[in-house]
Amino acid sequence: MLERIRIVLVQTYHPGNIGASARAMKTMGLSDLVLVAPRQFPDPEATRLAAGAVDLIEGCRVVDSLDEAVADCVQVIGASARLRSLPLPCYHAPDAMLEAAWQRLPDGPVAVVFGRERSGLTNDEIGHCTHQLNIPANPDYGVLNLSQAVQIVAYEAFRQASHTAVAEAPASRDTVYPTLDQLEHFHAHLHRALDSAGFLNQPHAKTEAHLRALFARAEPSRKELSILRGVLNALERHD
Repeated sequence: MLERIRIVLVQTYHPGNIGASARAMKTMGLSDLVLVAPRQFPDPEATRLAAGAVDLIEGCRVVDSLDEAVADCVQVIGASARLRSLPLPCYHAPDAMLEAAWQRLPDGPVAVVFGRERSGLTNDEIGHCTHQLNIPANPDYGVLNLSQAVQIVAYEAFRQASHTAVAEAPASRDTVYPTLDQLEHFHAHLHRALDSAGFLNQPHAKTEAHLRALFARAEPSRKELSILRGVLNALERHD
């Protein structure tokens, strides 16, 4: 299952951090690295600091947007040092996060997203995640280097794999989770229905952000999401 854990680095500033992150991943058996609009890549510094993980650097995927990086994922966890005004479900320890993520891996990839070295992820980027991750650290100096944070997550993934049977979940499982792309289609459908009904008439109320957080906490299955879209279709036909 380790190959289904995806590490996503958003607009990394220092190419050396990309190489160090790739090395941190390979030491723990992770191989799926996606870069979102890196400032400078490819770069000799990234290759140098990757050491024996040059294959991850050469094989990583480079995309223009976070949505493109995680569209096929069934869970997207944004690593953030601070909680936001509209908090998504939050894991306060990487081991708890990986234990929960392991239950979703039979349905598809799980992405852990890391932001820029200086400013992290934007509120909009966090809003497109399904969960947050906060790595506990010294409250007086809780600043982790990017590759250090990746190393912690990669280690917990390796440890989870070592303690978990890797057999696929049975086909009769009741809960199958949607991909982020399916969730985004639902939110787009919800937006159209609410806008058509005249519900979105206060642009500063952050109504849709609240609804995104609500559905993220609810964690609907693919079947439940299909039912919700059916409800929207029925309401639109009634209008």
